[in-house]
Amino acid sequence: MKPTPFEIALALIDKKNAEDIHSYHAHGLDFPKELLYSQRMSQKLLQFRPQASMALQIAARAQHICRWKIARDAYPMDRVGYLKWRETLKKMHADITAGILKDVGFDAEFIENVSLLIGKKLIKKNEESQTLEDVVCLVFLDYYFEEFAEKQHDEKVIDILKKTWVKMSGEAHAEALKLHYSDKSLNLIKQAIS
Repeated sequence: MKPTPFEIALALIDKKNAEDIHSYHAHGLDFPKELLYSQRMSQKLLQFRPQASMALQIAARAQHICRWKIARDAYPMDRVGYLKWRETLKKMHADITAGILKDVGFDAEFIENVSLLIGKKLIKKNEESQTLEDVVCLVFLDYYFEEFAEKQHDEKVIDILKKTWVKMSGEAHAEALKLHYSDKSLNLIKQAIS
C-alpha cells in the first residue's frame, strides 16, 4: 500500500530531525535529540487528544524541527535575546515544515494552519493552539522536568513551573498531576501551583 501524504510528511520530518548533531541518552541508548523529542510530542498528543487533526499531529511532530541549526548563543544571553531566538526558531520550524507539506501535495490553507500552530499563535483563543501548548508543557513535565530541576535553584524551578502552569488548560493541569514525579519535584510543583 502506498503511504499517504500525511505519512510521508511525518517521515520527512523525522528524517530531518534524525540529522540532529546533539544526542539525548534514554533507556540506555543515544537518540538524535530532536527526533526523540518529536516522537514524544506525537505520542503525548495522541494520549491527550486521540482524535487530533492531521494538522495538529504534523505541528506537534515538527515543533522543534532542525532546532539545533540556530544556536541559543547566536543571540544575546538575556531575556530579549531569548525571546528573539524563540521567534526566529518558530519561523524556521514553520518554514521548513511548510516546504515539506508543499512538496508532498498539501494545499495552501492546510499549510497555513500548520504554520499558525507551530508559531504558537492564538494560545487560549484557538483550541488546537492550546492543545499544542498543553502537549509541549506535558512533554516537558513528563520527560525533561526532573533533569532540569536538578540543575537549578528551587526558586528558579518554581518560577518556571508557575509560567508553565499559566500556559496550560485545566484539562492539561489534571493530566500533569497524574504524571509520576519524585517527592522533591512534586513538592516544588505543589509550591508553584498553590
